[in-house]
Amino acid sequence: MGTLVLALAATAIGLTVRQTTRYQTADVMIVPVREYSNAEYPEDPANRSVRHGQYTGRKLKLVRKDATHFDFVFEPQAAHIATVMFHDVDVSRMSPTLPEWCKLDPGNTRIALTDRQWNRQQVSFPVDGARVEVSGGDGFEKEKLYSAELAKNCLNAGLWEVLLFEQGSGGKELYYQGWFTFPLGLYRELFEAGSSLKFADHWYYLEHWFDPAGTVVKLDDLRRVTSIVETKFEFDPGEQIIAGGEQQRKRRTLMAPNVRTWADFTDGHDVRFASFIPPGRYSAQHPWKNEYQRLTTLKSVTLRETEAPGDTAVRHELELQFAGRDGTACRFLVSGFRWNDLPQLAVTDYAKGLYMPMGIGVPPFFQTEEALTASPPHKSAYFSLLLDANDRWIDHHKTAIDGPVLHRDAADPDTVHLYLLSYERHSLVTHVVVRR
Repeated sequence: MGTLVLALAATAIGLTVRQTTRYQTADVMIVPVREYSNAEYPEDPANRSVRHGQYTGRKLKLVRKDATHFDFVFEPQAAHIATVMFHDVDVSRMSPTLPEWCKLDPGNTRIALTDRQWNRQQVSFPVDGARVEVSGGDGFEKEKLYSAELAKNCLNAGLWEVLLFEQGSGGKELYYQGWFTFPLGLYRELFEAGSSLKFADHWYYLEHWFDPAGTVVKLDDLRRVTSIVETKFEFDPGEQIIAGGEQQRKRRTLMAPNVRTWADFTDGHDVRFASFIPPGRYSAQHPWKNEYQRLTTLKSVTLRETEAPGDTAVRHELELQFAGRDGTACRFLVSGFRWNDLPQLAVTDYAKGLYMPMGIGVPPFFQTEEALTASPPHKSAYFSLLLDANDRWIDHHKTAIDGPVLHRDAADPDTVHLYLLSYERHSLVTHVVVRR
């Protein structure tokens, strides 16, 4: 009995020490930065600068300014490398929060927080000396830094990146990327302050993926349908796959031999993707499969006018209903957008449209700090979900759908093009044209 008591006591002490260490905080913290060489990361789909790999060797000094604002100071470990400092970053905007109306239902809360953490959020900051300051080094970074960006990865809580770009002939080109862990003790404080929820009730699925598949979504808590708009839709399963934007770069991370048309995704072709793994990189050695058989036949498209909670503005919702290969229903919904606010674009420019992840009250994958400040995610009426016939949440990660792209037709403002993005946005997987 004495041995058992001692063992239990030792276990309790060990867990206490682990928790204390794991969630420790300080006003100034030195955080290691992980960097990958070309040989270590051959799958990298980034548009790399010729100077990539010439400015590696940094550590992060994280300085807390107040409850939500931090300085991110990336300090050099070689004389030719500059110090790059992000001033007064409001980390609460990049931490899991949710709209107040989601808290009316525990299922909606769970889904909102899950997708808020497990979606990428990459924010660019103005390189103006006030928001991002560059000092020291050999002069290259001070003169050529074009865009400085921080990203919350679509993985476990705390996994972040820093990305530095120069302007090249083909657009911005990545010359430096580093991965680091935002301290979990600070993450916990920001979570509780921003969501008014107890971290202890949610920590496991934020730090370790544990999907809420089968959870019923209460759609009426997310929006009120005011009318249904008569529409026509077109979908050509034989259309050649379209690739622009990041889908062009990510062809190297798409493993889909002889997949040429939308139908090839759902008819049993072998389609796999390089998985996104900690700390936040692609790995072809960990292929990600899909459940595209859920989307075999597009049965109907419904356009609704809606109102968001506390907002009388007219918004819109599109629902695509699919029949799977086995006949079961799978519904894709994207809601909370305004039809007339969608940009008018040619199909070849689809990547400039409304380009969004799945989830409830989530921000875009990529945006400026100015846009994030103007439209904080927890006030967003946007949501996008995969549901079954009974409003139960379908795991879009396993299905391998990352979100929608929407834009109006370049010539006809009453026509909208909707595309579905694959897992990690490696490819588009469908293109539907809706006319009202």
